[in-house]
Amino acid sequence: MSGPIRLLLADDETLVRGALAALLELEEDLTVVAEAAGGAEAIAAASSARPDIALLDLEMPAGDGLAAAAEMHGVLGIPVVMVTRHARPAILRRALAAGVRGFVPKTTPVSRLAAIIREVHGGRRYVDADIAAAALTEIPCPLTARELELLRAARHGATIAQIAEAVHLAPGTVRNYLSTAMAKLHAPTRHAAAQSAWQQGWI
Repeated sequence: MSGPIRLLLADDETLVRGALAALLELEEDLTVVAEAAGGAEAIAAASSARPDIALLDLEMPAGDGLAAAAEMHGVLGIPVVMVTRHARPAILRRALAAGVRGFVPKTTPVSRLAAIIREVHGGRRYVDADIAAAALTEIPCPLTARELELLRAARHGATIAQIAEAVHLAPGTVRNYLSTAMAKLHAPTRHAAAQSAWQQGWI
């Protein structure tokens, strides 16, 4: 008989990660061999622990789950199951492009998540049915390429002056583009607009 499926858990919310680890450890054929609170930490943990499956939160500091998934799949050859609160169709496409083998919302019961882990370990792919259905009716992005470019810079906390210097535009022009993007997304701040665009998978 082969040993249990060895798991890496990565989530920046310590309480969530600890609870999930405890619940998955109740499954006889699953064991958590490493935990991480961010993308870069998850890659380092995967390199040393060499788990059978990595279970990653989508949105984490120091490199998000998609960046970590791409590294684990492309370099380390470790299958990834992505768990997220922001189950947008565009993010699903990016996740699949990064080599993610499973894509599930955080509302998934632990017993079902354990079954999905087994499916992925067995070589299959799993995408939540509701997310897959939503992908068929996805809302088109209302933002221009320039607005997306500036929101991408704004998401990482850059000031108007820093964004303007990076994209070679006047600060007033940058402010106008960001204001238009905020209006389109009904966001109160440029950071909120950037976060909304990221959650939709547009940046």
